[in-house]
Amino acid sequence: MFILRSMVFELESLGYSVEERVVDAWRYGVPQFRQRLILVAIRDGGQFEWPSETPRKVTVANAISDLPSVEGGWRPEGGAQGWTEYAGPRSAFQRAMRSGVQNDDEAKVFDHITRPVREDDERAFELLDSESRYSDLPEHLKRYRDDIFDDKYKRLSGDDVSRTITAHIAKDGYWYIHPEQNRTLTVREAARIQTFPDWFRFAGPPSAAFKQIGNAVPPRLGFAIGSAVVAALSTEPSDRPSSEEVGGALATWFREPHASSSPWYHTASAWHVMVGELLLDRVSPLVAGSVWPLLEKYSTPKDLVDHRAEVAEILGWIDRADRLDAVINLAKAMGDVADPTEDELDALVSKKIVMQSVADRAQLAGIEGEEPVVVTSGALRVAARLQKNQLGRKNQNSDGRIAIAKLVGYGPDARSAQLGLLEVGADVCLPTRPNCGACPLQSWCRSAADFS
Repeated sequence: MFILRSMVFELESLGYSVEERVVDAWRYGVPQFRQRLILVAIRDGGQFEWPSETPRKVTVANAISDLPSVEGGWRPEGGAQGWTEYAGPRSAFQRAMRSGVQNDDEAKVFDHITRPVREDDERAFELLDSESRYSDLPEHLKRYRDDIFDDKYKRLSGDDVSRTITAHIAKDGYWYIHPEQNRTLTVREAARIQTFPDWFRFAGPPSAAFKQIGNAVPPRLGFAIGSAVVAALSTEPSDRPSSEEVGGALATWFREPHASSSPWYHTASAWHVMVGELLLDRVSPLVAGSVWPLLEKYSTPKDLVDHRAEVAEILGWIDRADRLDAVINLAKAMGDVADPTEDELDALVSKKIVMQSVADRAQLAGIEGEEPVVVTSGALRVAARLQKNQLGRKNQNSDGRIAIAKLVGYGPDARSAQLGLLEVGADVCLPTRPNCGACPLQSWCRSAADFS
């Protein structure tokens, strides 16, 4: 995220409008599960819109069932110019892959060659279906440790998309066993799954061809994105704010006085952030504003331990006394260190003294190093409403994280922007009745009119 945010910042500073998204290639007619981060930058601010997705999958059978049956190690006569007899396509996808093949080659398929298969591996393949794991094989057919290589052999399902075709297929094809035949994929089958048309040829021996295929962007995905780029070039400049503008507005709002349910975000102390998160998370701004000043005075872990009884009394007022032990354990683990390093913070997480989400917030308080992108339901809600889509909520670890990174930007204001976004999500952009008038992003929000 840190690298991606810096790239977006640099591109926007050069006059590009930038959109980034993790896309599923199968949603663009590619018969494999392949997720890739795509970043599109349009100079002079063109309005880029992501191409429409399809809900229907092209399966492995849709892609390769028309290709002739061959045995492992099969090679046609004629070397690189050799070919296999071809009877014709059976599906719409196959017809699309054959489009452009010269008339003289209509009954031919090129590059339909595969690796030899060892006799014991062939017996192992015979026992596998698409649900089988390497560990399911009889011991006498295993050549690798099944505790390490549990998915060493994988037969593809003809009724689903393929696993991701990567450059590794050039070294080891056992992740890509044919759905019905006891061999690994041919060069042409791998090319089909990557959506290379049959007229496209590859340079060099089969290993080089496999590497070219595995490293490629699937042509169907490239065509979809490229077509959207072409369309964007003829549009008026985008009215969407840049990451720097949004991040700047959030950072400015964060520094201004306002009621907050997380006042510890304003302390610039990792210790205080962790105390606040452990003891007072999800309380109202009124409660937080009343109780936090009483807890903030314990400026070091040792100070809190020494005043355990006082802290217990304070927490008793708001029915949070049961949380005291967690903070005492944290204080004892930290000792005299109120401002841990990034490594010390990681150690607290690995020892399960604090959760990663708490450590991430503490790191935003000012610990040196790359600040994390913190994903919360509130922050995702802000991102979804701002763009008027639910994209970031479908996959919080990819699309959601990217959507939040887009809002906080990059640079010296990024930490304040992220903390401001967390506060907006928790206190302003509420699930049912958002207080849009108090939101620093209201002028850009595509959903604001829905709540007026």
